[in-house]
Amino acid sequence: MPTVSRTAPTVLTAALLLTACGTQGASPGGGDGNSPVRTEVLCPEDHVPYGGTPRRPEDPVPYGGTPRRPEDPVPYGGTPRSEASPLPSGTPSALPLPSPGAASEDGVDITALYAWGPESGCAGVDYSADFELTNQGTEKATYTLTFGFLSASGGAVDNGERTVEAVGPGRTVKGTVVMRETAGNPPAVTGVRVTKVRSVPEAEASSAAGACPTSGVRLYADQGDAAMGLRVVGLHLVNCGPRPYRLDGYPKLELEDADHETVKGVRILRGTEGISTGLGGDGGPRPVVLGPGEAAVASLAWRNTTQAGEAVNAPYVRVWARPAADPVMVVPELDLGTTGELGVGPWREDETYRGSTTTPATPSARP
Repeated sequence: MPTVSRTAPTVLTAALLLTACGTQGASPGGGDGNSPVRTEVLCPEDHVPYGGTPRRPEDPVPYGGTPRRPEDPVPYGGTPRSEASPLPSGTPSALPLPSPGAASEDGVDITALYAWGPESGCAGVDYSADFELTNQGTEKATYTLTFGFLSASGGAVDNGERTVEAVGPGRTVKGTVVMRETAGNPPAVTGVRVTKVRSVPEAEASSAAGACPTSGVRLYADQGDAAMGLRVVGLHLVNCGPRPYRLDGYPKLELEDADHETVKGVRILRGTEGISTGLGGDGGPRPVVLGPGEAAVASLAWRNTTQAGEAVNAPYVRVWARPAADPVMVVPELDLGTTGELGVGPWREDETYRGSTTTPATPSARP
């Protein structure tokens, strides 16, 4: 079975193909929910494969105006190659996929797995997987997909995540996720699986950057903190519009499970002191008026203690910033255990926020 040899001790990380080695075409989903994800280029855009022709119209054609031939001794650009490549540059080795059905999950099918190495002509990538995503719902949605690259023993060597935006109902789009070149000598990857699929209605998608929504505010969740069974996640609201935005009270919440069914039986407490003290959600609400470019934050707090009964997991939370606001769905992955309680603090001005109305400078945000 082909494997990839590793010669560069780079940092271990799994990354999106869009940021791995250059890109080509539009962002996933095409923006209208009807266009397929365009195929990205694994190798850098200025890299010409061995035997290839110039990539850019303005580039001069070498050797008197004739395209580069494979038998020519010096590749385009004048840099001699130390040894002949056994594979065409930019070509990976295909690896066998698991049995049918083992690489499918919630409308996501893995269609190919590849090993990359120095012989492929593309530095910085160890493995990649192609996938197809079908929106099985009835409305346009944005997806966050997590993939596990597996060793022969079935253990995870690394993970990769991909976001696919604005997929229309019934539409199928294609994409690729990669595992970057790794340090040391980790196990060879022999398989890949879909480990998690999360989807949010496009009309309710959160945003931490980019164009300001028509509502004039952005709302998103941060990555949160977890220690000794205590979980705390911040809900962030940024006024990216031209007018003041008023808040007075608590965010309204609705919890959903992995199938987008409403989770019942969970008490939503006003304030976080019922979960633990010192979490920033103590005390009653006060009026908050956010000028353009200012931000507010509210805390979600819970414990994942598990005792008698069935544990409750609610990946999705629909949030109304104020009674008349449009809802926004975030994905804080609530693992409530058997506690049956979630504390929510009041909105308060975020005095640490140092962003702008277009690109907020904040910690990594969840959808």
